[in-house]
Amino acid sequence: MTKLRSLWLGDLPLGEAFWTWVIGIGLLVNLTTSALFLALLAADQPWAALFVGYVLPAPYNVVAVVGVWRSAARYKGDGGHADLARIASAIVMLLLTVT
Repeated sequence: MTKLRSLWLGDLPLGEAFWTWVIGIGLLVNLTTSALFLALLAADQPWAALFVGYVLPAPYNVVAVVGVWRSAARYKGDGGHADLARIASAIVMLLLTVT
């Protein structure tokens, strides 16, 4: 839980925030909820599917994107890398949330 708090606060290095929390864990969270979404639809549970597929992963996605934005603000390297991480994390999480 302390790593998640550090992510939210932007205390993690930008590379870790982006690659671990957005790409790695973000894909795992969103693919899992998508699989459950499909299983619930197949079981004729559309409201549960809607909740699991779209509502459940949203808080994690917000935390991950905010964490990357805050980590990017503290990044000491090339500002272009920080901007790219911000844009990519927002696009990736938006796509994973709505698809």
